[in-house]
Amino acid sequence: MGEGSNENTNGLLRDFFPKGMSIDKISQAEVQKRFNALNFRPRKRLNWKCPAEVFYSVTLHLI
Repeated sequence: MGEGSNENTNGLLRDFFPKGMSIDKISQAEVQKRFNALNFRPRKRLNWKCPAEVFYSVTLHLI
């Protein structure tokens, strides 16, 4: 992946968890929900595959 992919992912995480927000009271269910939102989001960088598809080398039929 390119150098900007980490910064892009950090920006996506900031959408869910703004800078300065206390993470002490975030439930495991909420973390899992955000994890799924990021890992099942198609990325142009991955030829419109989801990170989970690339990681597991499986094509998902999401539509």
